[in-house]
Amino acid sequence: MEFDWNNPPFDLDSSLSQREVEESFEDPFAIKILPDSPRFNVQARYFNLGMSASGLGIFSVYRTNGKLVRVISARLFEPEERFFYQRKMDQTLS
Repeated sequence: MEFDWNNPPFDLDSSLSQREVEESFEDPFAIKILPDSPRFNVQARYFNLGMSASGLGIFSVYRTNGKLVRVISARLFEPEERFFYQRKMDQTLS
């Protein structure tokens, strides 16, 4: 998976690096979601909930053409997202 980091439309805060965001997409338990909202109808955007190799939970909004991923926004998990990710991982493993 290739990432387009040219002129990202957001600033990574000091708690995240580009590599950590990329690692969250490589997480075998990552959850990729197509939002069901008219707000995202104009241009397909997806959500990714995944963990970096260091154990950081990262929520990302991105676009893709199937080959290239353009991250629009990325931040650390909120408590609800961590719960959702953990629940989905537990369901997968059982």
